[in-house]
Amino acid sequence: MSSRKGRDRVVAVVGATGAVGEVLLGVLEERSFPVKQLLPLASERSAGTTVTFRGKALPVREAEPGAFEGVDLVFFAATGSLSKDLAPEAAKRGAVVVDKSGTWRLNDDVPLVVPEVNADALEKHKGIISCPNCTTIGFVMALEPIRRVAGVRSVVVTTLQAVSGAGRPGVDELEEQIAARAEGKALVPKTFAAPIAYNVVPLCEKFRDDAYSTEEVKLLYETRKIMDMPELEVTMTCVRVPVPVGHAATMLIETERPLEPEAARKALAAFPGVEVIDDPASNRFPTPADVAGRDEVLVGRVRRDLASDRLWMWQVSDNLRKGAATNAVQIAETLVARKLA
Repeated sequence: MSSRKGRDRVVAVVGATGAVGEVLLGVLEERSFPVKQLLPLASERSAGTTVTFRGKALPVREAEPGAFEGVDLVFFAATGSLSKDLAPEAAKRGAVVVDKSGTWRLNDDVPLVVPEVNADALEKHKGIISCPNCTTIGFVMALEPIRRVAGVRSVVVTTLQAVSGAGRPGVDELEEQIAARAEGKALVPKTFAAPIAYNVVPLCEKFRDDAYSTEEVKLLYETRKIMDMPELEVTMTCVRVPVPVGHAATMLIETERPLEPEAARKALAAFPGVEVIDDPASNRFPTPADVAGRDEVLVGRVRRDLASDRLWMWQVSDNLRKGAATNAVQIAETLVARKLA
């Protein structure tokens, strides 16, 4: 663990040229994170380009073990293979790593953290902290307030996930297919399993042998780890939709104790980082367009199931901000506040 506490940090960002990396640089600026020096790093392919931070163009260096000498904090916003190879190298050199890839999330020795939900898990870090999947973050942010007031037994969830969840190639594919459709051309899928323009695709990432997608099982096992509920029942379907930014989910929650919708709204509204937008009489509810560029998780459509005591609700969050960059920076802020980095 770094011994350079109580001062501005030398911060490296691996994947600084990617979709999440770019947002992460912006969030570090917006939140005035104590950066003494910023080192943008990337794969060999992107090395030699530049990024802008605090008004200055900074050269991007290749991410390799020696780049982490003297670095206090490293954000990984790159591929899982880079994280697997280089996160231990950064930690070995005294840096604390906050990793956005899926490489370390289910490792028993690595905390998986959403600061509003389980910040105490940071106390046991051994140099690497994992940031959950973008879908999981919005989900647990909406679920945790309910658990705290009424407990949770099970959840049935269907996610509607923006194309930016697949990175810049996903956004490019949507835009290219919209243009192709306007010109009467065929829509050729590359990033996704089927055309995404004017369509929805009931597959995020790839299928496993059990017919669940890899994205779906992330939602199950990451939620259990973050909430420290290894037996929590989560039944999930993840769907890709033609939206640039903003993951949404519809959730059917079975609580341990009966919970009225108004009490649920009150608990949600009081939870840090959650905002309730829920007025059926005025057709008010949150949408991905409402949450793009924001850090709050927005919740609405809170109502009792017509056939049981379970609760329905709808949540949306910006998958590039709270779902990725902002959560990572909040982890770093918490580490600094607790003198853990």
